[in-house]
Amino acid sequence: MTANLASAGAYIVQTFFGLYVVALMLRFLMQVSRVDYYNPISQAIVKLTDPPIQPLRSLLPTVRGVNFATLAVAFVVQLVAVVLVMLLSGGPILHPIYVAWVMVGLFSLIFDIYFFALIIMVIASWIAPYSNHPALTLTHQLTEPICAPARRLLPPMGGLDFSIILVFMFIVIIDRILVIEPLAHQYLRIPPGLILGL
Repeated sequence: MTANLASAGAYIVQTFFGLYVVALMLRFLMQVSRVDYYNPISQAIVKLTDPPIQPLRSLLPTVRGVNFATLAVAFVVQLVAVVLVMLLSGGPILHPIYVAWVMVGLFSLIFDIYFFALIIMVIASWIAPYSNHPALTLTHQLTEPICAPARRLLPPMGGLDFSIILVFMFIVIIDRILVIEPLAHQYLRIPPGLILGL
């Protein structure tokens, strides 16, 4: 019974902390991509994530679109989640390896956000190609900085944009084959399911 309660507690921590880290990383990518902040979804993400970021803004300013305050909060939130889950599962409360786990987890989350955003873009191009829905507008603005270089390599042909395939391949190769997952599971031995997306 105690083990079941610990598992339930770990699941709750992973879910709520993980979702908040997703919101923080979305905000970070929105800043890097310079999306439209008048978009209602953008405003909701900013309002949700602003309280912990606000105090750090003067200490960690934005440099060339990289908001270090947002990254710092995402790092701390993910680290707290890892510590709590390890505590609930009987692992060490503090360990230097947790820092590496969190950093790899945040990088993995960036790739996952782009991966699912691209899937949304592809599906939307089939079923609602001319939609101005705020979610689709945000998704387009978010993915444009990574799609534009691929579009220069592989321009649209016959009205079809195949450049997105190059971006998908790049994401899968880096995230699943060469870097993130091998680093997470073979070298750092991150427990499966500890961090959202790994």
